[in-house]
Amino acid sequence: MTKLEHTEVLVVGGGPVGLTMSILLSRYGIDHILVERRNETSTHPKARGVSARSMEIFRRCGVAEDVARAGLPASHVSFYRGSSLVDPDFVRASPGGDTELDAVTPTPGLICAQNELEPVLLTHAKARGEARIAFGSRHIGVDERAGVLISTIEDVNTGDVRQVSSRFVVACDGIGSATRARVGIAMKGTSGLGRYLSIRFKAPLGRLLADRLSASYFLTPPAVGGFMAIDNDVEWIYQYPYTEGSDAERLSDEECAALIRTAAGIGGLDVEVIDTMAWRMDALLAESYCRGGIFLVGDAAHAIPPTGGHGMNTGIGDADNLAWKMAAVIRGEAGPALLDTYEVERRPIAEQIIDISSRNSRAAGGYRIDDQLLLGTRYRSAAVQTDSTDGTSGLDRSKPPFRADPGKRLPHTWLRPEVSTLDLVGCNAIVVVNGEDSTEWNALANVAQREGISIRIENIGDESFGALCPKPGVSGILVRPDGHIAACFTGIPALIEFLEAACRMFGSASRDQ
Repeated sequence: MTKLEHTEVLVVGGGPVGLTMSILLSRYGIDHILVERRNETSTHPKARGVSARSMEIFRRCGVAEDVARAGLPASHVSFYRGSSLVDPDFVRASPGGDTELDAVTPTPGLICAQNELEPVLLTHAKARGEARIAFGSRHIGVDERAGVLISTIEDVNTGDVRQVSSRFVVACDGIGSATRARVGIAMKGTSGLGRYLSIRFKAPLGRLLADRLSASYFLTPPAVGGFMAIDNDVEWIYQYPYTEGSDAERLSDEECAALIRTAAGIGGLDVEVIDTMAWRMDALLAESYCRGGIFLVGDAAHAIPPTGGHGMNTGIGDADNLAWKMAAVIRGEAGPALLDTYEVERRPIAEQIIDISSRNSRAAGGYRIDDQLLLGTRYRSAAVQTDSTDGTSGLDRSKPPFRADPGKRLPHTWLRPEVSTLDLVGCNAIVVVNGEDSTEWNALANVAQREGISIRIENIGDESFGALCPKPGVSGILVRPDGHIAACFTGIPALIEFLEAACRMFGSASRDQ
């Protein structure tokens, strides 16, 4: 008889997005199982850029310092352009917007190759008691029985089969998501924007590039492709563009080494090819993010061109948005309607990022890596109270200082050394208030607790509150567990009105557990 295990959430896929989902679910105290068909974490660098917003999420989860240690030094996070790696007329630029990132985030983005990032995330995911992590396990089917999802899991090494019952399934199984295919959700968009052979190799380039060390090395015509740093010493990736039907995927190691020497402009370079991986650039978006308790997250929901470095980071943002909502529903703090806001909030963001990244891929003069972009994520849904006439989620690309507006992330300002306003964000909602007497706010929080609504009051003082740039008259800011602002209030009566409306809309009826 097939063994049946029980859990609240089954996460399918153990890449960066799936592992982040696991860490977040554990943070909210939600029992879950993660299955991954591979026996081990990625051996290929794949995605490398970890954005400022992703690092903020990792900071909230206690992961950021370990990710930073596994990545390149901050001084290397620049972007090189030249006709070869030894071009004397090269240009080296820093990422970001029109302001220093230190002024808008406590955790600027960095470069941490996926083969270095995944082990860090896996270690943290395994260390949390709410998670059962099973690599070498393939998800081969899911059925609904009496409102419960029954998934079939196969051990890839022994062929043994087990079943897992769960309330929800979160598909983090990538662009070729079998989970998405099983529930019949189509992907729409453009395939084949480009084809590339990713050649991982070793070469003593670090000492030759000491005056121009960067994260990525974009080559200008007549050169083709570009280089990506893994350790900026001896480990590298060369991305070689090719056309469909060419023999690029069948190149020998020596032929690959010759391509690398030509692109680098160093004829006698000692090159050792480690492995190659062919991949196709697509721009695709799922028609829906959910069907019958099965949610799509990351590449399972969107294929974003890597020209900009936003693909993995958009997936991490998906996980951050969904995890707290799923936790609230599982704990009985909200009804299923809250989960409807996941697609409403996240799908338009992915659509806009796909558009930006697709335009980058066509930019003849290159493009700018904008680490500030995802900090401007702005949600519009029933989980946000706003008087804005713009009813669609999107990216606010206005310049800093960022304003504390509903739907946006809580702005960063230092409250004291090493403590940011973002560090206030907890597992339940918080209300950030100015320096006025917070006795009445605290009394409200106690009443809300008895009604099953967990909120915490954080009085940060007039100066810090003013640094958040709220609109005149605002004295309280309600912040969701994902760090986005649910509403701004001129006083307690307005907050009470919003909480009552939220209870009616989302069905919150039970005490926080």
